[in-house]
Amino acid sequence: MAIEKGDPAPASPTSAAQRILDVAEQLAQTRGFNGFSYADVAQKLQLTKASLHYHFPSKGDLGRALIERYHLVFGAALDDIDRQVPAADEKLRRYVGLYDSVMSKNRMCLCGMLAAEYATLPGAMQDQLRRFFDANELWLAAVLERGRLAGVLAFRGSATERAQSVLGALEGAMLVARAYGDAPRFRSAAKQVLADLSAEPG
Repeated sequence: MAIEKGDPAPASPTSAAQRILDVAEQLAQTRGFNGFSYADVAQKLQLTKASLHYHFPSKGDLGRALIERYHLVFGAALDDIDRQVPAADEKLRRYVGLYDSVMSKNRMCLCGMLAAEYATLPGAMQDQLRRFFDANELWLAAVLERGRLAGVLAFRGSATERAQSVLGALEGAMLVARAYGDAPRFRSAAKQVLADLSAEPG
């Protein structure tokens, strides 16, 4: 999952802006976007709120920058999987591993967390969220189709429909596991998602 060709690349943040994004991402992944304020970020960084507004004039600007950065980092991780792993079934295991690594830090997928608050987000953030999920579905669909053609994956329907199902299952499993404070619950659900795609019997 990479930024589509032709899209403008987000400007490289300054070191101060990077620190702001780091703290805001951690807060968003643990509290939700509506669960923190500029005052919370400023307190953690020992900055003034005016300093935050200098880099990100509104919280919506901050949120959009968070999603853009997350999209880039997640996309780079998927590019690494494509380069390092040839088999489709292993690609999917590595994909699940990206989510598992987030849960192991007691965090949620940033975009999954924000999606739960979708109706309250600014339009620009909503657009960026859809782009993130669209890119994930495109990557998953390509992997699924290659895996079916190679005989290592089996599923009914189109690869696009199954990609949507896989993404929804993983994001949903994270939310439910978070409610129970039970990361193994996510791993069990993800394992079943992969087992349902395997072309190997039983």
